[in-house]
Amino acid sequence: MRAPLRWLLWDVKDTLLKVRASVGEQYCKEAERLGLSLSPEEVNAAFREAYRYYSGRYPNYGITQGLDGQSWWMGVVRDTFIRCRIEDPALLNTMAHNLYHNFCNAENWEVFPDSKKALESCSSLGLKLGVVSNFDSRLEAILRVCGLLSHFSFLITSEEASFAKPNTVIFHLALQKCGVPAANVAHIGDHYVNDYLTSRSAGIHGFLLDRKNKYDQHDVPQEHRLSSLEELPSRLQQHMD
Repeated sequence: MRAPLRWLLWDVKDTLLKVRASVGEQYCKEAERLGLSLSPEEVNAAFREAYRYYSGRYPNYGITQGLDGQSWWMGVVRDTFIRCRIEDPALLNTMAHNLYHNFCNAENWEVFPDSKKALESCSSLGLKLGVVSNFDSRLEAILRVCGLLSHFSFLITSEEASFAKPNTVIFHLALQKCGVPAANVAHIGDHYVNDYLTSRSAGIHGFLLDRKNKYDQHDVPQEHRLSSLEELPSRLQQHMD
């Protein structure tokens, strides 16, 4: 007999919401406010290099190396602007501080049109909702200003957990909070490895949100893949009857 679902875990970034403008545009806006003129294309390229460097050298915000989310992100911002030939330490620190805190503002995030209705519909099915996200400690504030926080019983971020997807430990921590076996839990996210494969390897019913049809060639059964969150409640209903 199939175990009925009791909980639904959510990824957040690029599942429920996305960054409204490119990193280059947002960083350039802050630089312009301080009298600097840079191109978004140059800043985007510099950001990708800085992000790749920090992610490789200090994975998961450098938690195990004495850093935290804020110091990690401020380092990425400083390194991005240094690659754009900005060298004034005071200016670099000011921009890094401002940009870190700016990303807590609702205007920097766009909630997908299908997100709120999907959350409401899943709750109406009797499911409890939680978050498992590779994110830093700002996530609670971001969900609050975007009007999504009240839907969730708990949040687990990779900064808080000290483990990031695709490590299954973060899902096992979530299962402890759910208080039910993995067979009673589903997860929805947009990343094939971090969300779909990792949740399934933890015994959770993983669903892949594929808004742009990126994963049609991957080994994902059609019943596990969604093109919109509008499809989610009916898929979950099949595991509850």
